[in-house]
Amino acid sequence: MPHPGFFERAGPFSVSQLADTVGATLDRKDDSNREISNVSTLKEAGAGDLTFFVNRRYISQLYETEAGACLIAKQDAKHVPGHLSALAVEDPYLAFAKVMELFYPGAMRSRSAHAEASQCGTLVHPSANIEEGVIIEPGAVVGREASIGAGTIVAAGAVVGYRCVLGRDCYIGSDAVVTHAIVGDGVIIHAGARIGQDGFGFAMSAKGHAKIPQIGAVVIGNMVEIGANTTIDRGAVSDTIIGEGTKIDNLVQIAHNVVIGRHCVIVAQSGIAGSAELGNFVVMGAHSGVLGHVKIGDGAQIAGMGHVKDDVPAGARMGGTPARPFREWAREIAAVRALGRRFGKSGDD
Repeated sequence: MPHPGFFERAGPFSVSQLADTVGATLDRKDDSNREISNVSTLKEAGAGDLTFFVNRRYISQLYETEAGACLIAKQDAKHVPGHLSALAVEDPYLAFAKVMELFYPGAMRSRSAHAEASQCGTLVHPSANIEEGVIIEPGAVVGREASIGAGTIVAAGAVVGYRCVLGRDCYIGSDAVVTHAIVGDGVIIHAGARIGQDGFGFAMSAKGHAKIPQIGAVVIGNMVEIGANTTIDRGAVSDTIIGEGTKIDNLVQIAHNVVIGRHCVIVAQSGIAGSAELGNFVVMGAHSGVLGHVKIGDGAQIAGMGHVKDDVPAGARMGGTPARPFREWAREIAAVRALGRRFGKSGDD
């Protein structure tokens, strides 16, 4: 079945244009006029394609690639075959991101119905404030007194609730629901995400569990990205806060009153319990978790499947359950493995 292609491609671009875009050094000036029409992997690239090399386990593919040009770290440029135009940069993966945006500017946002006509077959309350250039796709709902900034797309089936505020140039994916939320500029919320529902708050007793009203909001800073089917609960009294530039993967749970700093990375299937606080540039690996009311300092890293029950200092690297310093955790794993081999051999005897 032929691939229809979902995003329009720009270009072609000369090697010198690409080098200027990413600040690359060209070893051979004669290559500057070579035209590049697309981007591809080392294995699949053809003569008119740009590829990239970031992992030395693929060195054999670098030697064998048929690409016309390659983004590569300066220290690795010596490995580039003679037929390739080498674009030497400090960070090839970051350069690759910039080139991809150059070739496929429309791919910075997902597409749903891709309706060009604003408010076509939608339910938009007349009291909503919709700036110019907003696209609201078929089946979307915009509630009473909501505000949506210019350039924002609300995809098919999405819901923007009562008095919610969406900034400019946002993207709200299909079937995403945003309620009780204030959202900054340039925010991407992928399909199926749920923002602003009740926090899990109950006054528990022997006679039953009384529901505690949750009157806070969710406040999302500029340039945040929230993955598909992720859930972020609104605050109980104060707000749940997601800091500027933070990137949250699919299937993440963020509970009420959580405060997440700027430019954090939270990978899939992680969970953060109520009133936990993350500093700036914190990284949480897949399947990791943080207990309620715990504080994690700036720049700390939690390994995949690590679970934090105590405060973590800034810059720490933690792993395991319960989480402890990474080296300590690694030594414990090595010791257990050694014991397993030892007693395994004894059992064989």
